[in-house]
Amino acid sequence: MDESLESKFATLKSKNLKIDLTRGKPGSDQLDLSNDLLNLKVPAESPSGVDVRNYGDPLGIPEARALGGELLSAPVGNTLVGEQSSLLLIYQLILANYLFGLETPWKNQENLKFICPVPGFDRHFRLLDDFGIEMLPVPLTGSGVDINKFKVLLAEHENIKGIICVPRHSNPTGDIYTDDNMSELLEAGKSYSNEFLFIFDHAYLLHDFSPTPNQTSSWELAKKFDALDQTAIFCSFSKVTFGGGGLSFAAAGTKLFNLLVRQRGSMIVCSDKVNQMRHIQFLKNKHDVFNHMSKHADLVKPKFEIAFQALDSLSSEIGSYKKPTGGYFISYNTSKPIAKRVIALCEEVGVLITPAGSTYPHFDDPLDSNIRLAPTFLGLEDLKEAMEVFTTSLQIAFEE
Repeated sequence: MDESLESKFATLKSKNLKIDLTRGKPGSDQLDLSNDLLNLKVPAESPSGVDVRNYGDPLGIPEARALGGELLSAPVGNTLVGEQSSLLLIYQLILANYLFGLETPWKNQENLKFICPVPGFDRHFRLLDDFGIEMLPVPLTGSGVDINKFKVLLAEHENIKGIICVPRHSNPTGDIYTDDNMSELLEAGKSYSNEFLFIFDHAYLLHDFSPTPNQTSSWELAKKFDALDQTAIFCSFSKVTFGGGGLSFAAAGTKLFNLLVRQRGSMIVCSDKVNQMRHIQFLKNKHDVFNHMSKHADLVKPKFEIAFQALDSLSSEIGSYKKPTGGYFISYNTSKPIAKRVIALCEEVGVLITPAGSTYPHFDDPLDSNIRLAPTFLGLEDLKEAMEVFTTSLQIAFEE
């Protein structure tokens, strides 16, 4: 090993660091942006006359549903307001299909399969695994799903129930799916089966921090390809206001929407209308939401620039990455199978990184190369130190 690298690693280790880069959480300065939520006096009635203190309105108060519809470009009648995370609503949709289905309950079928873009979102994989659904990885290209390989999977496999993906600032690669990519995806999936589900988890729909290409809304594209009854679209305020204290939204074509409503009717007595009213007072409309998110961007972008600067200092022989324009992650690919080793070296120094393989189903990264970095939670100085540890560990593992 290069002596200067060895010496640098020893110096870093002597600092006894305790830095956590594992989860894409907002920093405390971002959470401070929503502190007014804690002090709002919520009226007993919404502007539409709903008593927010009482039972009823399981789909959400009209004002909150209207905001969700505005954000997802969907009709209010096809939009509901859920609890704190889009993940919970997606879980309920999968459960509804498992128990009841649009035609045949999935529990009465064998060899259920779902297509999952990789590198992807570890919580999606865990969700599907709960139902024993086989996950079929399809690579991302930088502008969406590899359509040719997507079509190969459709041709080779029976009983694929759908695809779950993040079309804007994909977790962790930051991919922005182009309109052409989304159109081909919808067209191919609809041709495969009229029960093929398109689950679009727009967890980072609102989280641009640099200029980002325009996208036609998922709702409009699904409508264009007559795929609304096979399409469900989700987003949330988990990283807009407070983690665990925000709102989530779901929009779907009528059949799928009614199926989700049926499932929630067995699980949810009524929605948290007080919290919905609080958010409507704080974020009245789409314009207010985007103004609020521009403040997030001002705080988040400098952290990503610190990470970019550190990664750009590395030789291209070691690995590569694409600079995201939004979201919460950076996806780094090593040129050799050293991801596990890099993460172990970081941990030895006191910097925790998401375990290698997390971005693939069953932690099975076939190349042992993908590493997910989450820079938002740290302060600037801690982040600089963490990136120094990461780049040093990369160089050591590469030389080894």
